[in-house]
Amino acid sequence: MDKKATRLRRAKKTRAKLGSQDRARLCVHRTPKHIYAQIISSDGSSVVASCSTVQADIKKQVAFGGNKEAAELVGKSIAEKAKAAGIESVAFDRSGFKYHGRVQVLADSARENGLQF
Repeated sequence: MDKKATRLRRAKKTRAKLGSQDRARLCVHRTPKHIYAQIISSDGSSVVASCSTVQADIKKQVAFGGNKEAAELVGKSIAEKAKAAGIESVAFDRSGFKYHGRVQVLADSARENGLQF
């Protein structure tokens, strides 16, 4: 198996477990240049809030979107958008990525700004 297939296999197992919970999920995706976060409704039918380093307000605050500082800003922004949408608690979906580096920084930043998971 290649690296991407292994990650997708891990993500599939995680999402199967998260599907049984009746909570919105914070889904994270990372690429070498950017990081993306979405809050998906509990039934999985709609995206409640989203944020990424591609958006203009985040892009002008960081020089490069593929580092921990950018992930911290995305975590803060997604937590604020979730609170504005009335979501306090989510399930964290790391999409098969290791809970390390940028993914961990994004999660910690979201927790510090009031999102519970």
